[in-house]
Amino acid sequence: MYNAFDDSLERIKRATGARTQVDLAAILGIRQSSISDAKRRQSIPADWLLKLYRSHGLNPDWVTSGEAPQVLREGLALPVGLMEPGIGYGSDKPKSKTVTVCSLAEAVDADGAFQERPLEMLAIPESFSAPGLTVFKMEHQNMEPTIRRGAYVGVNKEQRQLRSGEIFAVNVPNEGLVIRRLFNDFENNRVLLRNENPAYAEQAMKVEDISGKIIGRVLWVLQEL
Repeated sequence: MYNAFDDSLERIKRATGARTQVDLAAILGIRQSSISDAKRRQSIPADWLLKLYRSHGLNPDWVTSGEAPQVLREGLALPVGLMEPGIGYGSDKPKSKTVTVCSLAEAVDADGAFQERPLEMLAIPESFSAPGLTVFKMEHQNMEPTIRRGAYVGVNKEQRQLRSGEIFAVNVPNEGLVIRRLFNDFENNRVLLRNENPAYAEQAMKVEDISGKIIGRVLWVLQEL
């Protein structure tokens, strides 16, 4: 049976990467009971729509009814979906910039400190460049299908503040630099490090342990379809 509220909730989960009500509550900065209250009223609260617009750029009309476009602020809804703006007829050829691609597997030295180990060079659209940007080559399958092995991942090292549901590069002790989707688990004073590939287990780190370990937020991904 069709339920408009449930459909809206599913759209929010898909756009933010939330899998459970715990994840969704963390992203919205609310208690789980608030989600139950909204479900009982069969209405998406206005403050949810405002928060989702500010944090993920989501169009309120898309959230509530599915009406396009999904995103009003380009590049925010899907942290790995930054796209080059369309080029109109008669426009100049889009400019590019050559950047160094670093190894993800060798991004931590013997003492556990983050390091940038050059691997190759890559030409990217100039609009993809940003202060504090480091490009890594994905060498694992844990984030598939969102980020596939061999993809180029742009990480902004100036954006280290944890925002639930977004993807970050994290220096995990005894494991090295990893790419994970992070979620705050306030009730247990920890942060969940989640893979997109269900074959890989979820990890957790105490809030005090992950402090200083977040290298940066994933801005974009370049990969073959």
